[in-house]
Amino acid sequence: MYRSREHRIIAGVCGGIADRLGMPPTLVRILWLILSLIPGPLWVLYVAMWILVPQAPKTYRTV
Repeated sequence: MYRSREHRIIAGVCGGIADRLGMPPTLVRILWLILSLIPGPLWVLYVAMWILVPQAPKTYRTV
């Protein structure tokens, strides 16, 4: 899994998840926003993924 270079708003994490699952990035962002309303440290997971998941190589092509 990579962070997306094409579908990024902040860090490309949601875009990378969308590419991996074959879903539209907007849908993943909406789901992430809804899940963020549930009490819990979901923002910590986002920051951890931002740090740990590498950015997609420039030659990486999504399907």
